[in-house]
Amino acid sequence: MNLGPLEIGLIILAVLLLFGYKKLPDASRSIGRSLRIFKGEMKGMKDDDGRAPTVVAGEIDLDAQARAAEAQAAEARARADAARASVSDPTR
Repeated sequence: MNLGPLEIGLIILAVLLLFGYKKLPDASRSIGRSLRIFKGEMKGMKDDDGRAPTVVAGEIDLDAQARAAEAQAAEARARADAARASVSDPTR
């Protein structure tokens, strides 16, 4: 997409008509601030991806709960297997 001098001039004219020449510096300043904040947040998100997840006090650790549930299920399976073995094997 090539913009020639005429298209650039029309864009500048439209921006001046929409915002006015007095509000243009404020609008560009707020756009710059917004871009800086956005870049900072994106950098923070990239940094968070590289670190190991931490558990905050009061926050639920779903992985630990899942591991505990799996351990309980394994114990229940072992008890059930032992009970089945004792029922099917009368010598026990």
